[in-house]
Amino acid sequence: MAGLSEAQVVQFRDQGYLTGIDLFNADEVADLNDGLDRLCALLNPGESTKEIREWHETSRWLYDYCMDKRILDCIENLLGDYYLWASNYFIKEPLTTETVAWHQDSYYWPLKPIKSATVWIACTDSDEDNGAMQVIPGSHKAGLLKHARMAETATDSVLHLECETGQFSEADAESLIIKAGQISIHDDKIVHGSPANTSARRRVALTARYSPTDVKCDLTVNPHFKTYMCRGADTYQHNPVGTIPTEAFGRLDRAHLSVEEAGEEAETHLTR
Repeated sequence: MAGLSEAQVVQFRDQGYLTGIDLFNADEVADLNDGLDRLCALLNPGESTKEIREWHETSRWLYDYCMDKRILDCIENLLGDYYLWASNYFIKEPLTTETVAWHQDSYYWPLKPIKSATVWIACTDSDEDNGAMQVIPGSHKAGLLKHARMAETATDSVLHLECETGQFSEADAESLIIKAGQISIHDDKIVHGSPANTSARRRVALTARYSPTDVKCDLTVNPHFKTYMCRGADTYQHNPVGTIPTEAFGRLDRAHLSVEEAGEEAETHLTR
């Protein structure tokens, strides 16, 4: 049967995440990594791989992976009628000090209501040695938590809106150990982060983000927001609709505007 089992849906609702779902074969994993190399070749001098963000809007190859039927079947079980709106590669190079601070994705996104999901596609093995993502199971049930804006010089984290301490227990953290070709799925409210990559191995993942059709973006915070229907029909028509790309590999040139990047004023737009 396509998609998630009833037990997996129950687990997602209760714990806020699923992991270790077998999806892509070895040839597809090789293609995911080869495609990343082709996208990296489009970066300008001085740009990092962090710039490969929302390039599904300009790269049909990437768009097609985000729209893979096997992924869409899983997300349909969780969200019903829904659209794709974001993608990016998360890469941790070997022996780097960069971390990802504890945070909730929903705090970074000007979306209401808060009920989106992220698919994390492992392009390499991800384990505790190379900085696997960690989650606080069940933390999504607490709603939107308080975050503090940190100065870049005060943290090793690539993110600077961090969950304030005392709202959850780090002792409850679970590392998501995932083999290349597997996926995890997490709720946008689950508290998660990751430590530095202390290994000699690269950690690479492609993420795609999806929301039900009743979720509306605050375009005063992110005027670039675009949706691509995945399953069902968009009867709400809250958001701009993107054009499916035709070029296999194309770069996207525009400013990125999450709540973090839009500045402190953008935080006042969040539902608390």
